[in-house]
Amino acid sequence: MPHPRSPSLLSPANYDNDAASLRSPSEQDSDSDDDEFLRHPRSTLELSQHDRSVLEDEDELEKLLTRTGPALGLRRIFSPNGSSVRIGKRERRRARREARLSRRERVSEEGELMYEMEEGLGDDDTSSLMSGSSMDLDGKEDYLYEPPSKPSWRRIVFVSAIIAILFLILFLGAYKASSTFRAVHPHVQPLLSNGTSLFAPTTILISLDGFRADFLDRGLTPALNSLIANGVSPQYMTPSFPSVTFPNHFTLVTGLYPESHGVVGNTFWDPDLDEAFFYTHPAASMQPKWWNAEPLWETAEKQGIKAGIHMWPGSEAHIGIVEPSYVDKYNGSEALPRKINRVLELLDLPGPEDESDLMPLRPQFIAAYVPDVDKDGHTYGPNSTEIRETISRADDLVAGIVAGLESRNLTNLVNIVVVSDHGMASTSTERLVQLDDEIDLRLVERIDGWPSRGLRPKQPENMEILEEQVARLGKKYADAVEVYTRETMPERYHFSNNDRIAPLWVIPRTGWAIVERPEFDVKKALETGEVYHPKGIHGYDHEHPLMRAIFIARGPAFPHEPNSRLEAFQNIEVYNILCDSLGIDPLPNNGTLRLPLNPVGLHSDEHAPPQVRPSDPPEPSSATITVGPSESTTAATEASSTTVTPSATSPAGNDDESTSWWGAITGKLEEFKEWAGELFSAEKDNHPQL
Repeated sequence: MPHPRSPSLLSPANYDNDAASLRSPSEQDSDSDDDEFLRHPRSTLELSQHDRSVLEDEDELEKLLTRTGPALGLRRIFSPNGSSVRIGKRERRRARREARLSRRERVSEEGELMYEMEEGLGDDDTSSLMSGSSMDLDGKEDYLYEPPSKPSWRRIVFVSAIIAILFLILFLGAYKASSTFRAVHPHVQPLLSNGTSLFAPTTILISLDGFRADFLDRGLTPALNSLIANGVSPQYMTPSFPSVTFPNHFTLVTGLYPESHGVVGNTFWDPDLDEAFFYTHPAASMQPKWWNAEPLWETAEKQGIKAGIHMWPGSEAHIGIVEPSYVDKYNGSEALPRKINRVLELLDLPGPEDESDLMPLRPQFIAAYVPDVDKDGHTYGPNSTEIRETISRADDLVAGIVAGLESRNLTNLVNIVVVSDHGMASTSTERLVQLDDEIDLRLVERIDGWPSRGLRPKQPENMEILEEQVARLGKKYADAVEVYTRETMPERYHFSNNDRIAPLWVIPRTGWAIVERPEFDVKKALETGEVYHPKGIHGYDHEHPLMRAIFIARGPAFPHEPNSRLEAFQNIEVYNILCDSLGIDPLPNNGTLRLPLNPVGLHSDEHAPPQVRPSDPPEPSSATITVGPSESTTAATEASSTTVTPSATSPAGNDDESTSWWGAITGKLEEFKEWAGELFSAEKDNHPQL
């Protein structure tokens, strides 16, 4: 019988041939220590001290080998179990150490028990006992694994929110950073060199507010006439209704009718916002809520083209998510030479160095607004001596910009487009309608627009009464006004499909004005000789000759024969033309013209229609107006033009008189009388003392 302390009895190899191969080296080392313990048993105190020292040594080693730093904190934050990771190398080593200690303690306790029991046990019983002990020891490993605790829902929500916020910030930053690079340029021209710098497609847009088309025929505009001779233009451009500044300037840069872009007048009421728009109050008008379309400068910036905007109406309103690269605030007193310098300053900024340079400082679209002609036209009248000087100064501005292009060798590299928004008509105290003598204004909540008057009733039941009063007004002053509801507004006005348009309108005929007390008392003014101001007004029927504007273009985007003549068009077409000249995609709009333009001939052609020189003040009309659409406005428009030739055929029964010498003399006398009357009226407006 073997010795009770013989290690062969406790060795698993004696009863399991595969035991040695299934044990890891560390476990085999542990068994060697156990065998050594059986040969030389130690006291419990010694074992505890030994094990403690072993644990401390291994802990020190763990600290040296464990990585620390910010990554450790991130691992702890995103770990589902917080900062404790139970299933890892460190824990497995700790589990093995604990198992080794447990086995040693059990061996020390069972060793003596086995010594006592082996005397009464056979080999088979001993093997069974040791087999059971071995199974218990091996089974100890099952209790060392602790399943991970479920992560807290608060932690999951917090971490998810942090991730979502970070992703949103990154997305918005990337979107904003890339907004200027999402460009599709169907008409991009190659970079051109002026000898010192490269220029991408560049267009300068100049608006001469209130510059009537026939102002070009007064011998005061050599620079503008030179542009016409070397460029392309129609005889005139038709504004949009109403022919006032803010609606038409926004139409020029959106291609939309005022009813579509929302700026339906210089002053109007919005029933949804329950607020009024006043063009003279920038704090109210320069807010994006009024401007319901994307202007060209925003479209350009979104497509990677910088814009420099000098005082253009609406440019300070922060209309979209992308601002122009350069915006100059409105300053009505700025001298015209300063405007020339500002345009050329923008043009002199650093441009693209090569084809791959996507971030030049120089804007490719430059728009400048010039208010002087409009301002002096209101103050002195369109036929005054003062306005002649103002027209000449406006022409000098154009000449300065053209000279700046020539000195920089940019005449054939940069496009220049000159436009105006409307014309101007003379007024008179004799051509006024006292609205409050004809309409019960106590029934009116608000009056929109100027010089047209849009009436909003206080109560819905007041609408029928006001319609009757307006109809009577239209019949009484048939030569002076047109009257419409929003539903009966002429289709050519494109002025009905917007709630900002009042439900009832009194529209003065060209040269007339509508006034209310106490601003102006017509009867009193006629008795005292008081002169009505302003002496010049616009805002009338946009197709009237006195409301006609200008469009002149020259540059590489307009490779037409010099002095080319276009058919007259409305200003909704300008937006597409400007977009094509810059090589950007226009947004949907009401215009249809695209580059290249199709001239119908030259201005100098023998068969070209004669220039229209409208009578100002316009001749009276005998048309009758009712509340509803009327064709009489077209007749009035034609009658006011000096190019309209009277018919040579007289009514039946008067042929002899019309062909007689007396009839011819009478006709000449009537023509002279009309001419003298117009001349006297114009001089009276210019010199009230007369």
